[in-house]
Amino acid sequence: MHHAPHTAPLSQLHALQDVLAQLRQGMLTAHAFSDQARQHRELLASLPARYTEVLHGLLDRLESSALFSEESCSFSQRELVDSLQMWIDKAGGVLRPS
Repeated sequence: MHHAPHTAPLSQLHALQDVLAQLRQGMLTAHAFSDQARQHRELLASLPARYTEVLHGLLDRLESSALFSEESCSFSQRELVDSLQMWIDKAGGVLRPS
């Protein structure tokens, strides 16, 4: 199965969207999400460098928020999930120029 070079980043972006949905629904832990997100190297390689910095910053915050009790972090985790969604939307705009 051979993909055109530009489809790998997009399929990774879709995969990231799926795991974010699982995180949002509580089907996935913050650390499991973070581990998966960090593996999308083709996606990150095809985006401007600052995207990697921003994503890793969000994942670091997500992981540290997960260390605290659920109650104290549920709000900040929801904010981080929203920020991750925004990151995915912007990355999609870069990968799929209109």
